[in-house]
Amino acid sequence: MEKRVAYLEKRIRGKLEHLGFEVHPFKVGWYNAVLPSVFHLSYSDNTLAFVVLSIPAMFDKAFKPFLKSQPLEKILDPVDQCISHHLSLVRESLADRQVEIMYDYEMLPNRKPRFLAQTAAHVAGAAYYYQRKDVQQDPWGEKKIYGVCIHPYYGGWFAIRALLLFPDVEVSFLQQNPPIDCVRTEEEKIELLDKFNFHWQDWRYRDIIEVKEKYSEEQKTYFAAPPAERLKLLGLQGGLQRNAMH
Repeated sequence: MEKRVAYLEKRIRGKLEHLGFEVHPFKVGWYNAVLPSVFHLSYSDNTLAFVVLSIPAMFDKAFKPFLKSQPLEKILDPVDQCISHHLSLVRESLADRQVEIMYDYEMLPNRKPRFLAQTAAHVAGAAYYYQRKDVQQDPWGEKKIYGVCIHPYYGGWFAIRALLLFPDVEVSFLQQNPPIDCVRTEEEKIELLDKFNFHWQDWRYRDIIEVKEKYSEEQKTYFAAPPAERLKLLGLQGGLQRNAMH
């Protein structure tokens, strides 16, 4: 079974890593163990899952090529559709397996998210989920403070996109690797949560650690722009419209 899971992981990585995605395996039980039952994934504890992250390279390696290949009028939310496109190809390549995909933006009928992305990234060892409880001398009083994941190589310059779940694959042997606690000092943790909660629009929280790579200026401009302006910024609109006519 271990060999089979390693083979499965290799196949998924082979489809996604060269496009600017990271894939990290975990057991559903690790995720459920740290959450109230209302947020539990309804699978057995040993069920295999992978959390999928996009890193800065995804913009040039997956997103822009995807845009050029799609008719403009069919693109509603370009990034979400790009992710969905590539994960659907993964599922097709694993036709011998039952694969369920959950996306970070999907909601249940009760308006709760289908999964808590930051918790999944933390238990899979992909990125450390810094929360108020990580700070000893809490300076915020009555204020509501949201937590944020930081990646050991990309800081805040990444996104958690989806889960791949394999309901028929049990991995009792899988060993949990804790995420790297890369924001080391109390002062930096307070600074991170301050910047994320009160100054998130200037993106400074993303640089709380030294990073290996961050979003390009083009990518930053794209994500900062209102959705209606984004395609124009890439200079792709004309090409997309021509595509749409053929």
